[in-house]
Amino acid sequence: MKNIIFIISLFVLLSCKENTSTKKIAKKEVKEFVWEGANIYFLLTDRFNNGDTTNDINFDRTKKTGKLRGFEGGDIKGITQKIKEGYFTKLGINAIWMTPIVEQIHGGTDEGTGLSYGFHGYWTKDWTNIDPNYGTKEDLKELVAVAHKNGIRILLDAVINHTGPVTEKDPVWPSDWVRTSPQCEYNNYENTITCTLVKNLPDIKTESNQNVDLPPQLIEKWKAEGRYEQEVKELEAFFTRTGYPRAPRFYIMKWLSDYITEFGIDGYRVDTVKHTEEFVWQEFKQECDVAFAEYKKKNPDKVLDNNGFYLVGEVYNYGISAEKAFNFGNKKVNYFDNAFNSLINFEIKWNAKQMEEKEVFQKYDSILHNGLKGYGVLNYMTSHDDGQPFDKERKMPYQTATMLLLTPGTSQVYYGDESARSLIIDGTVGDATLRSKMNWSDIESKEEIQKIMLHWQKLGQFRANHPAVGAGKHHLISEENGLVFSRIRKNDKIIAGINLSKGKKVINVASVFKNGQKLYDSYSNQIVEVKEGKVSVDSDFDIVLLEKK
Repeated sequence: MKNIIFIISLFVLLSCKENTSTKKIAKKEVKEFVWEGANIYFLLTDRFNNGDTTNDINFDRTKKTGKLRGFEGGDIKGITQKIKEGYFTKLGINAIWMTPIVEQIHGGTDEGTGLSYGFHGYWTKDWTNIDPNYGTKEDLKELVAVAHKNGIRILLDAVINHTGPVTEKDPVWPSDWVRTSPQCEYNNYENTITCTLVKNLPDIKTESNQNVDLPPQLIEKWKAEGRYEQEVKELEAFFTRTGYPRAPRFYIMKWLSDYITEFGIDGYRVDTVKHTEEFVWQEFKQECDVAFAEYKKKNPDKVLDNNGFYLVGEVYNYGISAEKAFNFGNKKVNYFDNAFNSLINFEIKWNAKQMEEKEVFQKYDSILHNGLKGYGVLNYMTSHDDGQPFDKERKMPYQTATMLLLTPGTSQVYYGDESARSLIIDGTVGDATLRSKMNWSDIESKEEIQKIMLHWQKLGQFRANHPAVGAGKHHLISEENGLVFSRIRKNDKIIAGINLSKGKKVINVASVFKNGQKLYDSYSNQIVEVKEGKVSVDSDFDIVLLEKK
């Protein structure tokens, strides 16, 4: 009997040791993910990759359009395909932000640009449905599942400010839902919010607390699609639970939060934030948080981490220098507190042109760890509606990557940044020139593009592997023969050097690493040893990215 007890005890002890060891290994393999240091890839769903040619034309959208003003075939399946191929993983991307995928107006408009369809996703007809040009709900479920399996978060794009334009196929929403005038003048708080952004873009009355009925065009549409009763039943449950008035903004919040509970998306990039009252975003955050908690509770096996739902806002022309207060001229507004985790930073492209790298890094580190502590900014060099990107002629693709991916904060890679996709397309009007189809053929056939891609991949993977790069504390080490600095976040420690001499270079690492430690330069793919507080790296590159081996 004693022998049996001894054997059982030994088995239990070995099992505990094995479990403990397994847990340690698992813990070591799981990289911390923080939105403040994430590497987000932003793409136009219609322009990235065509994964299903059978959905290229819908709703008789067949009229000739202005150049790059119509649907080009990109879809949800195309994004999923590239995740499966490892395209995003090789770039070090750990989140993807897609332009809106909700059903767009069926008709087109011509406001001096040539006929335009809602290819970009910002002209909503029905928040409750995915536009068939982008795909189906099953496609979205697969996208989120595949992305999460690969450690990639999914951000959709939320529009609460306006509906799509009015066309013959798309009647105006009722007057208790929208205003069609006046047009915004943008020189104070009031005439930036209570107005239409542009001509023929009906503005949702987000300030209203009056009960409104469903728009007749939605009722007719839902009945024709056989889902009217279900949609009404869900709305009843939402308004009963929340106690909100049946005001326009709350309908839309319900419809948008459904994408969280149904598909498990990880965040929203929120459109036209400063054109809507700030309290709207506090209410929206509350509903998103409730929906995310519900999703996690019902799907514990699909939870990636303990992060909350991520909201990043587009406050047009907000810059990090303003810290929390956006200035309308006659009023300052804080969009962070009780609303956004982060705001898009429209300033970095100018900082990168006007300041030395050392100054940019120090400035961003100082603000993010002081005035914006607990929040973040989303840095970008190129975007879908910014006609003055950092490098419009694509003459500085290496510098663009280095500055974007090594600057403190969250990084936003715009599709084609990594492949020098042209931002100047003959025959286009306005922002259409920024929205050409992804240049896959260049990536496959041009050696110089492949070299540029490799630079983006090395920096991107380093950032993804080390939250300290974007979210850590920055320390200057040297600026004698190039710029050498460290970033530290908890136990994550790195040293990077840029603008160094090619060939042999000696880097002082004593402030971070100990003598005898083996370090890995992930840029030149070599191992070096710390001796007398320094490492010697011999490579053909002017950059080093050092991490503990």
